[in-house]
Amino acid sequence: MNSNYGIGGSTAAVELDKLKDMCADLRGIDGSEYQQRIARAQAIMQAQGIAAIYLNAGNNLAYFTGTHWYPSERMVGAILPATGKVEYIAPYFELDTLTQYMAVPGKVHTWHEHISPYQTFLDALVSLNIHEGNVGLDEATPFFIANGIAQLTQSYQWLDAKPVTAGCRMHKSRQEIAILQRAKDITLIVQQAAARILHPGITVTEVEQFIDAAHRRLGASQGSYFCIVLFGEDTAYPHGVAKPKSLDTNDMVLIDTGCELYGYHSDITRTYVFGQPNDRQRQVWEHEKQAQLMAFNAAQLDRPCAQVDQAARSYLASVGYGPEYQLPGLPHRTGHGIGLDIHEWPYLVGNDATPLTKGMCFSNEPMLCIPGEFGVRLEDHFYMTDDGPQWFTQPSHSIDNPFGYGVE
Repeated sequence: MNSNYGIGGSTAAVELDKLKDMCADLRGIDGSEYQQRIARAQAIMQAQGIAAIYLNAGNNLAYFTGTHWYPSERMVGAILPATGKVEYIAPYFELDTLTQYMAVPGKVHTWHEHISPYQTFLDALVSLNIHEGNVGLDEATPFFIANGIAQLTQSYQWLDAKPVTAGCRMHKSRQEIAILQRAKDITLIVQQAAARILHPGITVTEVEQFIDAAHRRLGASQGSYFCIVLFGEDTAYPHGVAKPKSLDTNDMVLIDTGCELYGYHSDITRTYVFGQPNDRQRQVWEHEKQAQLMAFNAAQLDRPCAQVDQAARSYLASVGYGPEYQLPGLPHRTGHGIGLDIHEWPYLVGNDATPLTKGMCFSNEPMLCIPGEFGVRLEDHFYMTDDGPQWFTQPSHSIDNPFGYGVE
């Protein structure tokens, strides 16, 4: 290990004692922003001839109304008309509970357990004077709901609401970016602390438990949203292995984790060596760092998302990986959008032609996988500004000093 650069040399108890709440001054999304989101959605709907959209329980409902409700076998959601106010649909017995969660109040159309919620939904459309035309369904709506509605009438054309939902959500506001920034700041500090507690023989479970506790100490009340810890050859497999090994000296270490603040996510990966890197580890690590930089530099306004992926992939092919998705090399997309969903549109992948515009937020993680040896994933996130891409967190400095201690 190299404790001078923050790898090893400490304990979980010591590191946890250093961590203090970072969220006391952070605020969530306020009512005026929900109204702005609704207005933006309605403008898209009017331009595209969509009379209304259905928002199912989940993140689309939360985004537009502030109503956090988990999807289940019972239909709970909202109708957002192209003009007018949001209205809701829910089981009668949930009425009093649902209204407590609404940031955007509205009429609730209720149904009893022996009544069809799908007919209740259609009746609600009629009450809004929407008797026919294009109605969008939230793309996360379960098939049983979409099918149940479609079986009852042919008066409407049912459309994918993604042009409205994604069309709004992919462009983050200043407050959304502020929340995302804080979540990522927290997770980077957790990554630094996790590196310091490493020692020969430590298990994946011990590190995961520390990371969860560290997130909580720093103000992420639900702890880690997810956590992947891998050592040695296990690092070659992007989402882990069935039986992870404990840490040995000179193992590659890969830690990928994040938290959630007001529904918004962090997702940062660091890879380094516990011990002394050999020439092969150094070479691959440097290739990964360069691929991440090539992707970042390619992320310019009005360019398609696909070009960012291709920039990383072309560089990696030039130094002997792939080609394309072949191993050893980069087997998955270069990055994903992030917000209320940890993976959301648009994507930095070869078939996504979405132009890069201000407010879009992405991971940048062109992982190198070498089965039988190790893998390297360096993951940081950036957002698009009027001047191009801006890092949320600065990328790893070097394999020896991954967190850039002492570097100006």
